[in-house]
Amino acid sequence: MLEIALIVAVLLLLIVLLAMQLRQPARSTQLLEQQHRAMLTDLHDGLTRQGDRMIAAQAEHAERLRAAVGEELRATRDALHALRSEMLTQTLEKLAEQGRADQELIQNSFRNATQHLASSIETLSKTVDGRLEQIGGKVNERLDEGFKKTNETFVSVMTRLATIDEAQKKIDGLTTNMVSLQELLGDKRSRGAFGEVQLEALVRNILSPTAYEFQYTLPNGSRADCVLMLPEPTGMVAVDSKFPLENYHRMFDGTEAERLLASRQFKADIKKHVDDISSKYIISEVTSDGAVMFVPAEAVFAEIHAHHPDVVDYAMQRRVWVVSPTTLMAVLNTARAVMKDVETRKQVHIIKDELGKLGKDFGLFDERMDKLARHIAQANKDVEEINTSRRKITDRFSKIERVEFEHPAVLPQADAE
Repeated sequence: MLEIALIVAVLLLLIVLLAMQLRQPARSTQLLEQQHRAMLTDLHDGLTRQGDRMIAAQAEHAERLRAAVGEELRATRDALHALRSEMLTQTLEKLAEQGRADQELIQNSFRNATQHLASSIETLSKTVDGRLEQIGGKVNERLDEGFKKTNETFVSVMTRLATIDEAQKKIDGLTTNMVSLQELLGDKRSRGAFGEVQLEALVRNILSPTAYEFQYTLPNGSRADCVLMLPEPTGMVAVDSKFPLENYHRMFDGTEAERLLASRQFKADIKKHVDDISSKYIISEVTSDGAVMFVPAEAVFAEIHAHHPDVVDYAMQRRVWVVSPTTLMAVLNTARAVMKDVETRKQVHIIKDELGKLGKDFGLFDERMDKLARHIAQANKDVEEINTSRRKITDRFSKIERVEFEHPAVLPQADAE
């Protein structure tokens, strides 16, 4: 406390000196500064000596405190050691007693558990034996059923494997046929022959033999694959088979530029075929004003109509109809219906004549039926009169048998009847 008071007093003195310095004139500033420095030096020395004295006092106090605390710690340690030894002894004794009691309890529990377990094991053994016998019987039954089903499954699998083997052989044959077909379609002449064969099969299956002719030579020297002999005013319609397949396949392979080039070439091929058919198979006053271009592949036909409408328009302008196997069937069925209608119209007068003759015959039949009806009516009347006479004669015979004679006066009346 004394040191703090001394420090406060020094600070107050410094404040007073500063205030006085501010109030004094400027000429006494240097003198005051010297006095101030001397005062500060004395103050610093005093504070240093005071700090040394405080440090020494604190060290002495700390040493005394350390000695006192050490002494108390030794006393406490000795007391704790003695207390711990005593408590440890008591705890060991209690633990020994508790251990003996727990050991006896465990032994008793173990004996009881052993007896209970032995009885439970015996009961469980009997139960398990019975269950095992039942399970054994069921297992044998299931095994027998499983063996039967396995045998049946094996037989079925073998049968299916045989079927699969046959199917595999058919698939191999089909693969060979597909390879042969690809090789066939790779050649232009083979493709042309394939288209002609397909066209011939379609026409033969739908039209009568008098309605078509294959490999027909026109007056201009051109030979059409097929000519349809349709009624007037349609007349003769030429059908020619074309199979533009090479550039069609190129449109789906290669780079974008190659596909675009193949598409343009495909259009050019179709237009060339259209021009050939239009110039060769459309002859004024000989054929109809149009011709048919038969494309034997549905995919090529779909490509033309779906993605190249300009080609279809060009063909229509050149009076050429592009058809596929499906659409050609529709055209042929329509032609067959038209020819059937024409034939029916040709036979109308014959039908009328036959209907007239049938009418006359029906008139004669009606007259004869009237005569027969009159004869039947007369015969019916005669039968009724005969029945009347029969009843009278029968009555007379009955009276004679009963000897019932009539009065003589009645006899003439009876005779009159």
